[in-house]
Amino acid sequence: MPEAAKRTLYICYFGLREPLVQTQVLPYLREIVKSGIDVSLLTFEPELKKKWSSEPIAAMRRALSAEGIDWHCLGYHKRLSAIATAFDILNGVLFIRRHIDRFDVLHGRVHVATLMGALARRLSRHTPKLIFDIRGFFPEEYTDAGIWPPNGILYSTAKRAERWLLKDADGFVVLTEKAREILFGATSQHLSEISDLKFEKPVEVIPCCVDLARFTGLDTEDRLAMRRELGIDDRKVLVYVGSFGGWYLTDEMLDFFAAARDRDAKTFVIVLTQRGVEAAAEKMRQAGFSDSDFLVRSVTPGELPHYLTAADAGVSFIKPCYSKQASSPTKNAEYLAAGLPIIANVGIGDVDKLINENGVGVLIDRFDREAYLDALEHLDALGDVAAKCRETAQRQFDLKTIGGPRYVRLYRTLLASEQRQDQ
Repeated sequence: MPEAAKRTLYICYFGLREPLVQTQVLPYLREIVKSGIDVSLLTFEPELKKKWSSEPIAAMRRALSAEGIDWHCLGYHKRLSAIATAFDILNGVLFIRRHIDRFDVLHGRVHVATLMGALARRLSRHTPKLIFDIRGFFPEEYTDAGIWPPNGILYSTAKRAERWLLKDADGFVVLTEKAREILFGATSQHLSEISDLKFEKPVEVIPCCVDLARFTGLDTEDRLAMRRELGIDDRKVLVYVGSFGGWYLTDEMLDFFAAARDRDAKTFVIVLTQRGVEAAAEKMRQAGFSDSDFLVRSVTPGELPHYLTAADAGVSFIKPCYSKQASSPTKNAEYLAAGLPIIANVGIGDVDKLINENGVGVLIDRFDREAYLDALEHLDALGDVAAKCRETAQRQFDLKTIGGPRYVRLYRTLLASEQRQDQ
């Protein structure tokens, strides 16, 4: 009799319709399904009862079921943030505890979701393997953003939870080699805090990957057609994908765009953002751009490649701080997949190494006009690097050859160790 398929519960403290879930979580889960592992997904939906009726929930559940993903959802609560999060954690723990006997692996995305899995496992006789998908340095992100005071009660509580999860989890995922070295390297302070023993648990470095199939088939004719549609046939086009504000250095990007326009009056800027389209457009106007010199638009993941192919380079300015050593900007992988060189600032994850070793962009080490103009000159000196950019995306950020296989390798390692323990 064939052995029953192994089952995992992926716990995600975001809503299903969030762009991050659509472009990062679901594609990875589809790859795990292909490996023969049964996948269940738990998400937390904002205003669940107000925005989701039973009919669209059932329709979405059927659609995901057809892809081999069994979807469950709970409500997400925001008011009185710390209390609301604690309430959601309790609901998540109770849900997971009720169903835990079905699963061989609990896979938590980031600290809050992993904490739910760890607590539920502690309250059960059944102890599935636990994956701590760390992604970023969550406590430090909040202090670097000024949301939590350093060494305040929320930060200290989050760090205690992190230390416990590092000790309790069976396998880990980080986004960058820098993060792996900081958390799990030979001189890691984090490891000395949780164990005096040699660290032997599996760790996978899985950067934010993209499905390159979305970008295949787009050629010079598609580029020219899109540029004609946008009325930018002979213009130098810079593109930015993502939000304005927060970690993203809006003022610095606007200054960079202005420097590019002063250097070349034909410069055109495309901003592709999911939220705040009019606010972003107003920022461009305040920076001195007329409406004929820029486009701000919200596009779907399916439309994104067509807009990127019309550009000449992609911009990625992110606040350089401690927590961003663990960051792998998805936009960079998308730029490269579209054949675009990257203009980025130093100090973000593995981006410095990516650009320097592959020759697929330009790094700036300070935010001033001289540095911007120098970067634009270096960009021109690169010449046509579209093929090199696409090859780099294929080698380092392909969902099907990098992201999916590394997740599957982690699962197989954990499940193999479980079988050895059972024998």
